[in-house]
Amino acid sequence: ARCHAMEERANLMNMMKLSIKILIQSALSLGRTLDSDFPPLQQFFVVLEHCLKHGLKAKKTFIGQNKSFFGPLELVEKLCPEAADIATSVKNLPELKTAVGRGRAWLYLALMQKKLADYLKVLLDHKHLLSEFYEPDALMMEEEGAVIVGLLVGLNVIDANLCLKGEDLDSQVGVIDFSLYLKETQDSDGKQDGGITAVLDQKHYVEELNRHLSCTVADLQNKIDCLEKTNSKLQEELAAATDRIGSLQEEQQQLKQQNELIRERSEKSVEVTKEDTKVELDTYKQSRQGLDEMYSDVWKQLKEEKKIRLELEKELELQIGMKTEMEIAMKLLEKDTHEKQDTLVALRQQLEEVKAINLQMFHKSQNAECSLQQKTEAISSFEGKTNEMMSSMKRMEERLQHAEKARQAAEERCNKMKQELAGRLDTCRQQMSQLDSKCSTLEKELKSEKEQRQTLQRELHQEKDATALLKTELQQIEGLKKELRKLQDEKQQLEKVCEEQEQALQEMGLHLSQSKLKMEDIKEVNKALKGHTWLKDDEATHCKQCEKEFSISRRKHHCRNCGDIFCNTCSSNELALPSYPKPVRVCDTCHTLLLQRCSSNSS
Repeated sequence: ARCHAMEERANLMNMMKLSIKILIQSALSLGRTLDSDFPPLQQFFVVLEHCLKHGLKAKKTFIGQNKSFFGPLELVEKLCPEAADIATSVKNLPELKTAVGRGRAWLYLALMQKKLADYLKVLLDHKHLLSEFYEPDALMMEEEGAVIVGLLVGLNVIDANLCLKGEDLDSQVGVIDFSLYLKETQDSDGKQDGGITAVLDQKHYVEELNRHLSCTVADLQNKIDCLEKTNSKLQEELAAATDRIGSLQEEQQQLKQQNELIRERSEKSVEVTKEDTKVELDTYKQSRQGLDEMYSDVWKQLKEEKKIRLELEKELELQIGMKTEMEIAMKLLEKDTHEKQDTLVALRQQLEEVKAINLQMFHKSQNAECSLQQKTEAISSFEGKTNEMMSSMKRMEERLQHAEKARQAAEERCNKMKQELAGRLDTCRQQMSQLDSKCSTLEKELKSEKEQRQTLQRELHQEKDATALLKTELQQIEGLKKELRKLQDEKQQLEKVCEEQEQALQEMGLHLSQSKLKMEDIKEVNKALKGHTWLKDDEATHCKQCEKEFSISRRKHHCRNCGDIFCNTCSSNELALPSYPKPVRVCDTCHTLLLQRCSSNSS
């Protein structure tokens, strides 16, 4: 079984070599992109499919056993994130319904990207993952797989344009056509020299390169003309913009000077008003302090007068009580004792004199109360107290009836009461004289207080007038502040216009610098196109960079920028060049130079 597997691997490897050789020779002889109808390309995919199917393990499903080489190809998406686009595009094709069709579509897309060898090399580097899909004697698990991957590197020279839509990839039967390989072996002896020269010369490729270069040179010259015109326009616009900026700066300076003058005037007026207000406030505070002191003194005097008045009212109440008691005693004496009528008449005369004195005191108290009505509300309380006295008088009349029983005791008390009345009358007269003097002093103080009030009211009117003047001045200051705000807004707008114009100038300068850099790049590209030559395969036996000798495993690769020949490791980079629409193989030195040039342009 092992010998049989070895023979199969050797046969498949030989078939793969022949198919790749025929495909490269036929593609170079045609000198154009290959379609899906190209027979050598179809035979290449058939042989590659057989190589991938060799030694596949059968997976058990509900329908039965199934062998598909699309399973290991799906691992490439996990190992190499660049292959994610191929997997998604294959899965999104609605025409593909089987795993075989998806695997064929995946191979087509990988060949068009020129990364088929790279993706299969990634799979071979992870053989522990491939062991799940292949037997240990399979072609992909042995050294023949690495050889086939090395042969596939040569296909990067070919450009293929394969259409996946409209083709039935699910039902195609992969059959190897040996007639192509027989013709190749028969013609190889007679036409070996002609095929080698056709491959090495690459006339069609050079002609296409020349056409592309001439087209790019014409386009670059047109771009240079357009850039020169735009540069002249931009310079004119720059001159106009500089003139505008100069005029705007002059206007800005004039506005600044006007703003400074207005600020100085407003600050001076504000300082003057502040000083005036400070002086007026000081005077107002001083006058207010004096008024507060006067008011506190007057208030203390009023409190003292109220206390004195309350004491006098109490004394009057005592006198009125004594008066009522005397009247009651006199009535009882008149009714009960005729013998003491003379004494009663005398007592009546004395009582009349007391009444007269009381009336005089009452009139004086009324006058004093009229003078004190403006500041106090004690009259109402006094009237209430008089009402209470009247009620007490009525109660005393009721008590007279009870006093009849105590006549005898009253007669004995009369003598004592006379003596006491005489002493009390003297004290009452003295108190009345004191009250008269106090009332006169109170009237004088009230007049002085009225005069002080009038003076205070005048000062208040003057202060109100001063406050009105201050308010008008504050309104004028607010108007000046509004004008200042308007001028500041206009200034901000002008500053914004200046900033926008400066930004426009900076952008114009950037455009000019970018256009100059583009001109330099174009000149360098023209120099490079004129100076570089395409090196022939016969002239190079070693890599120009690492100086290793070329062999079957170490293939020759042209750098599309400088035209020299390198090995795969020294030319594994790809970049988009002006003469090629797609990314092309470039050596390491050219790759670094082009990247530096791109970074300088972007900065």
